[in-house]
Amino acid sequence: MVSIKRQSLAVIASVAVWTVLFGCSASSDYEPRNGDVVFQTSRSSQSMAIQVATKSAYSHMGIVYVREGEPFVFEAVQPVKLTPLADWVARGERGHFVAKRLRDANSLLTAQALQAMREVGERFAGKDYDLYFEWSDDRIYCSELVWKVFDEGVGIRLGDQQTIADFDLTHPAVQAKLKERFGDRIPREEIVVSPAAIFDAPQLETVYEN
Repeated sequence: MVSIKRQSLAVIASVAVWTVLFGCSASSDYEPRNGDVVFQTSRSSQSMAIQVATKSAYSHMGIVYVREGEPFVFEAVQPVKLTPLADWVARGERGHFVAKRLRDANSLLTAQALQAMREVGERFAGKDYDLYFEWSDDRIYCSELVWKVFDEGVGIRLGDQQTIADFDLTHPAVQAKLKERFGDRIPREEIVVSPAAIFDAPQLETVYEN
């Protein structure tokens, strides 16, 4: 019985340490602001293919909004929605995330600009996640959502548009996912925006990384 209690205490202690390191502290030093762009490595089945194809550590992203003092992430999952920041961080690989901010955020992201961004986002709220990465408003994927909210809301284009053919499609993980989604008819000329392209956007600067 003593041994079991000791093991239980050890497990509880391990969970507590994990929570401190990767849960509560994941955003304790981060001061979220409206319009921040956050990146993480998703645990989804397509994450590895995205990372390899785009040569990036990050496969998912969203926009931070603060409501009544609480930070949320507006993201394209299934469906497009607002997720509490703490839940969003916990869902990523090892609780790791990077927060970026417009270099001229103080002057660019006025109350009026943020309202315009929210209004653009409201058009997409509740829509299905786009597994096929089509450049349309019928369904939408994570980086497409962020790109369109900034572009249509405040006229800022974060990252370059590319085509599927621009990515590295040679890795087996990438080829398997393409085969699963498209069969033998890969839309190589489809316009896309990747998390990697937005991560490297010169308008953004890193303000936090855990």
